[in-house]
Amino acid sequence: MGRSGLVRQACACIAMLAIVTALLGFGYPLTVTGISQLFFRQQANGSLVYVNGELRGSALLGQNFTDAAGAPRARYFQPRPSDAGAGYDGADSGASNLGPSNPVLIKLVTDRAAAYRAFNDLPKNAVVPVDAVTASASGLDPDISVANALDQARRVARARHLPAARVIALVRQHTTQAQWGFLSEPTVNVLELNLALDGLR
Repeated sequence: MGRSGLVRQACACIAMLAIVTALLGFGYPLTVTGISQLFFRQQANGSLVYVNGELRGSALLGQNFTDAAGAPRARYFQPRPSDAGAGYDGADSGASNLGPSNPVLIKLVTDRAAAYRAFNDLPKNAVVPVDAVTASASGLDPDISVANALDQARRVARARHLPAARVIALVRQHTTQAQWGFLSEPTVNVLELNLALDGLR
């Protein structure tokens, strides 16, 4: 192959690189971004939750409902535990990676179960929902099981001087059913439920 052939091949390669870069490096991301902003704006922007113009969190990320000392606040539903940094840290998302027979995890779950029963004024032998004592794989799960929410409802009602039935009804109103009726289990978004509580008159 002569020099002119090499030049033609080099030019073709450079042109192809430029075309592919323009299509896949700029065109495709811009198209997907445009479609998501047009049809799924809320989800594309992080499912952020605002109250009276104030950002209160994301419906996709768990967060702590604690006082200045880090203790859980009785007037709020509490999320599932988190192993992401100091808790729900998106920059440190992840699980503990402790196996089910690991004595560290067994003690952690036992301690969490005892604290959960005490905090929610449950009998010492009460069955504790698994999501109340174990963290999710990401450590950022914003939802809890319906059983977990119902266990907490009476404690929240007492702290807010509300009828327990009213708080339980609010839990039912904020329960998301299993996707397509059979995938996963019904869940309750903790942030949305707590905001609904704050909005009660």
